[in-house]
Amino acid sequence: MFTGIVEEAGKVEAIKPTAKSIQLTVRARTIGRGLKPGASVAVNGCCLTAVKLAVRGKDRLIQFDLLQESWRLTNLQFTKVGSLVNLERPLRAGGELGGHFVTGHVDGLGTITKWERVGRDHLLDIAAPPAVMRYVIHKGSVAVDGISLTVAAVKQKSFRIWIIPHTFAMTALRERKVGDAVNLEADLLGKYAEKFLAGKNR
Repeated sequence: MFTGIVEEAGKVEAIKPTAKSIQLTVRARTIGRGLKPGASVAVNGCCLTAVKLAVRGKDRLIQFDLLQESWRLTNLQFTKVGSLVNLERPLRAGGELGGHFVTGHVDGLGTITKWERVGRDHLLDIAAPPAVMRYVIHKGSVAVDGISLTVAAVKQKSFRIWIIPHTFAMTALRERKVGDAVNLEADLLGKYAEKFLAGKNR
């Protein structure tokens, strides 16, 4: 379980397809300290397992093995060597929940339709599939590339978010442009509420 509070933007060091998986290696500094093989890390909001670790000066190289399905269903398929990815370690028991509950299970890919600076902030419009839009509500939470964000406006097939300077500077959003794909995870509470109400009405 994660919170959607990105700890750092790591850099993709290598991408190596194998017969069984895709080996993704990410260079990180903050989250690499104390990380051990087998630990979970949210990479652009996708929960992955660190399988190998290596030290490179002050940085750590973290290798993840992705199944073809995880590669195909997330925007990690569009990453290249040098791309930035959002990184977050799991929420510790008793830790601070600064965002909202994020599972690391991507619900679908959205597409950036508008991305521009307005004053000191940035305005972000994202077109999303119906499977995600059904849970998106005004002032509700949504995870975009693993970032816990508040929905500012909702349309039939898209939603709007305002990005403050800190979020822009600390995350991979600073690399994004119109037309890019983003990983989306709808609020877990909305899914449970829908399931509960569906059972109650039967």
